[in-house]
Amino acid sequence: MGNPLLDICAVVDKDFLDKYGLKPNDQILAEEKHKELFEELVKKFKVEYHAGGSTQNSVKVAQWMIQSPYKAATFFGCIGKDKFGEILKKKAEEAHVDAHYYEQSEEPTGTCAACITSDNRSLVANLAAANCYKKEKHLDLEKNWKLVEKAKVYYIAGFFLTVSPEAILKVATQASANNKIFSLNLSAPFISQFYKEPMMKVMPYVDVLFGNETEAATFAREQGFETEDIKEIAKKTQALPKVNTKRQRIVVFTQGKDDTVMATANEVTTFPVLVSDQSEIVDTNGAGDAFVGGFLSQLVYDRPVTECIRAGHYAASVIIKRSGCTFPEKPDFH
Repeated sequence: MGNPLLDICAVVDKDFLDKYGLKPNDQILAEEKHKELFEELVKKFKVEYHAGGSTQNSVKVAQWMIQSPYKAATFFGCIGKDKFGEILKKKAEEAHVDAHYYEQSEEPTGTCAACITSDNRSLVANLAAANCYKKEKHLDLEKNWKLVEKAKVYYIAGFFLTVSPEAILKVATQASANNKIFSLNLSAPFISQFYKEPMMKVMPYVDVLFGNETEAATFAREQGFETEDIKEIAKKTQALPKVNTKRQRIVVFTQGKDDTVMATANEVTTFPVLVSDQSEIVDTNGAGDAFVGGFLSQLVYDRPVTECIRAGHYAASVIIKRSGCTFPEKPDFH
């Protein structure tokens, strides 16, 4: 469950970032001052459109890694009744994802500007319709809730905490009560800073927590973990209170081209990423989402966590060599 967005990707220059006060590597929500950004991006640069939104990307990658059966994953989110909404429906269909969108006509389908400079990407999300998801009008409907009950692994990006924390809690408590796997992503530094309260309400139900090094550092500061060491942060996050004691929490932090860190109840381990020639990197947009997708594709088969990480690294290594969160027809993962 997450924010379905149509990604508008373009390679931009530093002046463009400066003009809109963007950092080269960041994720923010669009404000008033970004109104013109979307139009200027389309006018001035060569853009590509991709079905995006963090959670939807991960789900698409997981389905691609699983291959068959089709529609192994169900996705919930809110779109508008418009052209971009139609594109998202078509793209979900092509990716063999079972998308059940809540469609409304008050707000247009959300978009995300991916402003790429060398191997950095600055994301500006205009949530629009994605922000209109209503638990009681969608998740609570019997036919949709049945789909939730049928699943055995759940994944929601932290971004959705800005939209419907009550929907996340409903899914998380259900997962915990039935000893199923609930996973969450820290998603962006601003989530830990400004949505700390809803995040910490969900945290006791989290079995697998994902994040990158910047998100982990911000989370640690907000939690008052007096450390900047990523392994220590992972260890302390792993030890936070948990409701379902039958499952020990696993914390996985990626660090771009540096080792991925994993904390379990017993130890903190690091895993080198698949080294690719820097010149092969087209764009790192979606690399984190792809890592999660690869990880989930093995988790649903109850494979060892080390295998899940290997699959995550594989998926990310494929995505960074392409524009946007896209992939070839079949994975080459054994």
